[in-house]
Amino acid sequence: MIKGKLYGIGVGPGDPELMTLKAVRIITECDMAAGPLVNGENQTAFEIAKKAVPELEEKPFLSVPMPMTRDLKEANKNRDRAAKMIIEELSKGKDIAFLTLGDPTVYSTYLYLHQRVRKAGYDSQIIPGVPSFCAAAAALETSLVEGKEPLVIVPGSYECTEEMLSVPGNKVLMKTGRAFEEVKGLLKKHGLFDRTQMAEQCGMEGERVYHTLDEAPQNPHYFSVLLVKPGQEET
Repeated sequence: MIKGKLYGIGVGPGDPELMTLKAVRIITECDMAAGPLVNGENQTAFEIAKKAVPELEEKPFLSVPMPMTRDLKEANKNRDRAAKMIIEELSKGKDIAFLTLGDPTVYSTYLYLHQRVRKAGYDSQIIPGVPSFCAAAAALETSLVEGKEPLVIVPGSYECTEEMLSVPGNKVLMKTGRAFEEVKGLLKKHGLFDRTQMAEQCGMEGERVYHTLDEAPQNPHYFSVLLVKPGQEET
């Protein structure tokens, strides 16, 4: 029996022109596509990908429920259930393009499926995409890091944020969501508020950049990235 293959494909931050040639080719060649169904809504990744691969709309699409929860036990149940749905299609010989925003290795639901599919004896491959923080730095016309500067990527809505703000180097704060006001307070506490810039909906319709957080809205879009640069080398 011929088994299908799962591809975890990063479609980039929002602009379909930032999708890689390899991503476009594999999506085109796959029998079907899939993506996470998060809190009742299909991921934005599908809308991005179909602009680069119009025939995607004609392919079968598997919506994989992946409710957002911080309960690890519940999250693992959801991941097991989602992997089972994917494996059912792979067992029919179907190659599947699982679409994910940005890059599949950065805060993505895909890796949990990748591991489970491999464990079940099926082949899977990760196709990288442009991460949102790279696109954000480009939109802000600034570097992420220079010279000897390290870079720390932080999930902004988690309790580790304050600890990570104390670590030397530049920081990327992602997934701040409803914690934005709290994050701003932490930045002020650590003297980093005036060293922070933000990109909102980068690469998407409605993109906005803010060179100071004083310019930013109180309730920014979910797809927002903060770039914290405590100090920069002279050029």
